[in-house]
Amino acid sequence: MSVQAKPTEVAERPPSVTVTIDGIAVEVPKGTLVIRAAEMIGIAIPRFCDHPLLDPVGACRQCMVEVPDMGNGRGMPKPQASCTLECADGMKVATQRTSEKAEKAQRGMIELLLVNHPLDCPICDKGGECPLQNQAMSTGNGESRFDGLKRTYPKPVNVSAQILLDRERCVLCARCTRFSEQISGDPFIALVERGALQQIGRYETEPYDSYFSGNVVQICPVGALTSAAYRFQSRPFDLVSTPVTCEHCASGCQLRTDHRHFQVKRRLAGDLPEVNEEWNCDRGRFAFVSGRGSDRLTYPLIRENGELRPASWPEAIDAAVAGLRRIGTSAGVVTGGRLTLEAAYAYSKFARTVLGTNNVDFRARPHTSEEAEFLAALVAGRRLGEGVTYADLETAAKVICVAFEPEDESPIVFLRLRKAARKKKLAIQVVSPYRSRGTEKMLAEHVPAIGAEAISGLTADAGTIILVGERAAQTQGMLSAVAELAARTGARLAWVPRRAGDRGAIEAGCLPNLLPGGRPVADNAARVDVAASWGVDRLPAGEGLDADSQFAAASDGQLKGLIVAGVEPADFASRDAVLAGLEAAEFVLSLETRASEVTERADVVLPVALLETHAGTFLNWEHRPGPVEAVVKSRHTPMTDLRILAALADAVGTPLGIRTVASAQAEIAELGVWEGPRPATPVLPTAPRGGEVTLTSWRQLIDGSRANDGEPALLETARPVVARVSPATAERLGLGAELRLSSATGSHDFAVVTDPSMVDDAVWIPGNFFDGSLGTLGVVPGEAVTVVPASELVSAGGNA
Repeated sequence: MSVQAKPTEVAERPPSVTVTIDGIAVEVPKGTLVIRAAEMIGIAIPRFCDHPLLDPVGACRQCMVEVPDMGNGRGMPKPQASCTLECADGMKVATQRTSEKAEKAQRGMIELLLVNHPLDCPICDKGGECPLQNQAMSTGNGESRFDGLKRTYPKPVNVSAQILLDRERCVLCARCTRFSEQISGDPFIALVERGALQQIGRYETEPYDSYFSGNVVQICPVGALTSAAYRFQSRPFDLVSTPVTCEHCASGCQLRTDHRHFQVKRRLAGDLPEVNEEWNCDRGRFAFVSGRGSDRLTYPLIRENGELRPASWPEAIDAAVAGLRRIGTSAGVVTGGRLTLEAAYAYSKFARTVLGTNNVDFRARPHTSEEAEFLAALVAGRRLGEGVTYADLETAAKVICVAFEPEDESPIVFLRLRKAARKKKLAIQVVSPYRSRGTEKMLAEHVPAIGAEAISGLTADAGTIILVGERAAQTQGMLSAVAELAARTGARLAWVPRRAGDRGAIEAGCLPNLLPGGRPVADNAARVDVAASWGVDRLPAGEGLDADSQFAAASDGQLKGLIVAGVEPADFASRDAVLAGLEAAEFVLSLETRASEVTERADVVLPVALLETHAGTFLNWEHRPGPVEAVVKSRHTPMTDLRILAALADAVGTPLGIRTVASAQAEIAELGVWEGPRPATPVLPTAPRGGEVTLTSWRQLIDGSRANDGEPALLETARPVVARVSPATAERLGLGAELRLSSATGSHDFAVVTDPSMVDDAVWIPGNFFDGSLGTLGVVPGEAVTVVPASELVSAGGNA
């Protein structure tokens, strides 16, 4: 039997048209707007309402052009808005460069816009980077013919706690309203009234509640929208700009950080089409002041007679080295999620070569025993392009989110999914305890579930992408179920952590079962490979202790010392267990930016530099490297984690071999990724559920974490702290307006929201609720908790 070969498939070229602009012919895809075609040949047409990522609206009329020929031999009698006019084959267009009619129309529009616009450029935050200011100078008249009174309004109007509106500056371009409706899905501001009275309006009883509100300030072409955080802080032309990668989550957004007088003044979204396009979330934009408080560590501390006292760097290094020599290999290293790839690599190498232990873990959060194997088998050692990317999300047939709330845990993933659902009808399923606002905005199907058993009921195929969040590691068996679903159906799988440093920490080997590049600790060839690269005889062979086990071993006296960096005890499953381990350890070394519960219990505290003062790299969830550049340079900046570890290693007598970011990057590049066999992902049984109510949770984007503090306007935009239950659960438990949630180690009162989309026999609360967290309650999602009406406690004489 013969098989006929299929002809080679050639991708069809999209139909194109040829348009002539100012005498220059250009071929463009059919449907291209005239204003875009002009940009392709270097012709800039003035505009205010036009934005390449927003739907065209033709609101400002500043981009008028003359069209003498529509391609059919007939022209258009009046100037046309080039931002809404599609190119036609044979069309001829004349811009302000060659057409007096177009140039006159543009001058007329500028004059009309300036009739009511205040001449307050010297005090306006936009002055110096204002498109209206620039175009008034380039295409406007030198003098105004208007001699009447300009329209004025009371100002500013608080659209939200963070966003302020000066209505008289508004040119009614509708960029802000279109962004809110089309991009973020938060249509809480709109154009109201008509004619000369038209203005931006808001609901009287509802603020502009959006995680992305700062973007409307950035895209406003005038100074109508400003932020409380930056208002009157600086002139744009006095700022020095540096491109950086955001440190708050694993989205990998490119930002522009502006500073003056050695202090960061503002952050703006950068332009990186492959990742965040031109957007970012409010946390990344405004939460950069957390290191400016009185608890900022600027000099070393050592414990003497039970109290911490200031010390010089040489004295502190000597004290730290004495402690490290005393504990020997009986040590553990917990790194947290704030570290760059290079810093995480330094901790991984320090643990193995200086301390001689594999007790190193970045997971300062609840996790199951299966997660390390899952990360080793399906996450570690992947290069960019080998896994799922942002572009893949927009071309997939279906996306399933498991233990992953995109709007709270990776906002740019949320924006991409919403964009694909809105424009390409992407099918999205979200497996979660209740239908969140983010799920609604993504037009997604809600799959009400809280356990691993829900995964078996999902359908997928080769066109499906499964996005699994780090919270899947809180439920035993869920990661295995997700891996099995992907393997069985051919679906593509991507792991999306919450913190910026987590993906790099895996590649750096900050796991008890992994060496750098995804090399298994248990593989002898992998250990020999790394030992040869590091110039040491051998590496420790046994799999180390994870973070929880390290603190437990310290409490039991089985582990003498702990080296802790960027860790908050309340982020763990049990804050009390972490504190007990710190207090029981013979020696604790803390490398930290701010005073914390860890530094209070440390024997030596070494201050480390803030991210804005040093360079490095973050790997986002795609494994895409994002550069971190030094924004503020000062001689008085504390040392980085990398330099401190190098100094400690030198003093111990086992040089680390790296001291700078460049040297760390060179070693990481030399090691590359592991090409040997990967461990199999174990299939573990699902943990049984029980108890009166099952706890469910995730951390909201703006919460009580210390990364958000210091910016009160941002904190005011946080969503209410509530407990969600289904109507049936509320009725069964007799819940009213408030409830008390109790665990074996603590309790907390919450306002009750009865949500019909919530699964029965469960309660949802935020992971961090400003005056407490799941760690302070000593519980993790999936565990049983006790819920009682607060009214019963009051009637019984309790303190609700």
